[in-house]
Formats: sequence, structure tokens, C-alpha cells
Amino acid sequence: MRGAVERGRASIAKSMAREVEKGRMTREAADALTSRITFHASTLEHDVLCFRGCGLVIEAIVEDLEAKRTMMRRLEEVIAADAALATNTSSLSVTAIGAACKSPERVIGLHFFNPPPLMPLVEVVPRAGGTTSVIDSAAQLMRAWGKTPVVASDTPGFIVNRVARPFYGESIRILEEGIADCATIDWAMRELGGFRMGPFELMDFIGNDVNFAVTRSVYEGMFHDPRYKPSITQQRLVEAGRFGRKSGRGYYDYTPPLGAVAPAPNKDAALGQRVVDRVLAMLMNEAIDAVYMRVASAADVDLAMTRGVNYPKGLLAWADELGAASVLEKMERLHAEYGDDRYRPSPLLRRTVREGGRFVA
Repeated sequence: MRGAVERGRASIAKSMAREVEKGRMTREAADALTSRITFHASTLEHDVLCFRGCGLVIEAIVEDLEAKRTMMRRLEEVIAADAALATNTSSLSVTAIGAACKSPERVIGLHFFNPPPLMPLVEVVPRAGGTTSVIDSAAQLMRAWGKTPVVASDTPGFIVNRVARPFYGESIRILEEGIADCATIDWAMRELGGFRMGPFELMDFIGNDVNFAVTRSVYEGMFHDPRYKPSITQQRLVEAGRFGRKSGRGYYDYTPPLGAVAPAPNKDAALGQRVVDRVLAMLMNEAIDAVYMRVASAADVDLAMTRGVNYPKGLLAWADELGAASVLEKMERLHAEYGDDRYRPSPLLRRTVREGGRFVA
């Protein structure tokens, strides 16, 4: 535990130094922020007594349901009756975590994005049956912290990890079909699609073990809906220990001397646009369906994808720009070609085309 605390202390100090160096904070402000942090080391793995005076406790332990439920029970035993408990889970059910408590109404999801000091987005996720006042209070607190809150229903993956699945999954399908290699797909999504990172370099950056675990969690949570089906290709990488940058190899090789030379993409514009059109149609359809299934409002879906994962445009506004009919045509073509329910167009997409409407007011 002490080693973990020291690593956390060093990480915060490094982040503050970087903020000062880039002129985003003064040295005085950084020191003042750090002075408000209490570091607690214990020989007990789940010693929670140090939290007894807190009005809000946010757990960010391992992404395991039983571990989180155990932690919530322990915290509830020591904090005040009117204190709030939040979970930073990225894909587990907030309702299931809160059910471990005697007073589950005090539990809410507050999903921060990495790195939390820099990324503005926070998904506010109420447990099933949660009150509007709890949601409003949590969102207000996040705004007071300088964050951008979006409200998501307690469904697998919430907004971002649900809507973003095709960015990875469909790109892997394109690779598996031999249409384009990793470097070409990454090049197309960056240069033609406008994304900051391509899907394969991003998966290697996140960690293939982490990305695969989130995909599998969403897939299982959605009762094996084929839209979220994990990839055997990625599973094999994980089994081989090829997690990405942190292990030295993933989709790309980061070990010298090969790691110093990036693979050359095929910069054929027609091929690149074919890749972008397919992945983007899947992303837009997923965002549209998230609104249809009342995961979040259209405004919050677009805000989540631009502020949480830096997409070049909100997917719903982007769909309005391209035209709903164009998105539907691409989805229907994929569905007809593969006969796979993975490519079913959202009912809201069909309705919007039929009625001539827009996704964003």
C-alpha cells in the first residue's frame, strides 16, 4: 500500500509540474492544490477509517463488481448517514454496486476520464430508481470542480464506452477481412476522418487488455448483442501478452530498433475513404441508438464524445451534416452484404429519414 501511495504522490507532483511548465497553473496554485491532498498509507488493504469525516467518497479501485461492493459496504459502515458514495466504474452497473449498501440511495456513478486532472468530462450515472435531486446535486458539484458533467442511464458502458465500441470493433473487422492493414486504417481515420489517433494506435495506448475487458463487459452486459461482440484477434493479442505500449508490443512493435520506424500506410484515398465511411457510419448509428434507447440526450451524447474522447465532431451533429439518408444507406448496405444483426440500423435513424427530421435541434 505504501508503494502505491508514493507512486500516486509522485504522479500528482509530476502532473502539477507539467501544468506549471505549460503555463496553465502558477507554482503557488499548484502548491495550494497539492496541500489540500491527504495521502494515507495503511498495512490493511481496505482500511476505510480515514474516510469517516468525508461528505463524499469516490472509489476508484479495481474494475471488479464484488471488490467494489465489498468496498461500498465497508465505507458505509464508517461515513456519516448523509454522506454520498460514488463509484468511478467505467462499465459495471452502478445499481448492482449500490445494492450492497443498506442505503443504496446514497450511491451514484461518477465516471472520470483519464487523466482526470486534465480531461473535463464526467459521466454522472444514477442508480436505477435514483432521484432527480441526487443527479442534480452531483452534476452541480462536478461543475463547481470545473468539470463537464453529462447524465447517462445505468446501462453497460454508459455513453462513451458504449458509443465508441465500433471505433475499435469495426476497425478490427476491416483488418480481419484484409481490406486494409493497421497503419492504413489508422492513417485513414486520422487524416481523412479527423480523429486525433487511429483505432490501433489508440488501443495500443490504452492497453489491449483494458480495451478487450471493456468490450467484453459491454457485450456481456448487453446480453451478447452482436454489435458489441469482442474480437478474437484482440483476445489473442491479450493472451500473448501484447498489450501495446506498456508491454512493448501490441498491434505495433515498440521495441528498438523496429519501434523507431512506423509501418508505412497505403495512402490510397479511395481505400481510406471506404474505411472512414464504414467506421463512421457504425459510430453514428450507435450514437443515434443510444438516444433512441434513452441512454442520454442527444446533446449529452455529442458532448460526451467530443469532451471525453476528443472526437472531431459530435456524432449526431455529424450525422445531420452528412444527412440521415446517407448514414442509413451505408448501414443498409452493410446489413445486406453481411446479413449480420451487428449492422442493423437504429429505428431512430429510419424514423428520422422517413420524417425528414434532425438529430440535434
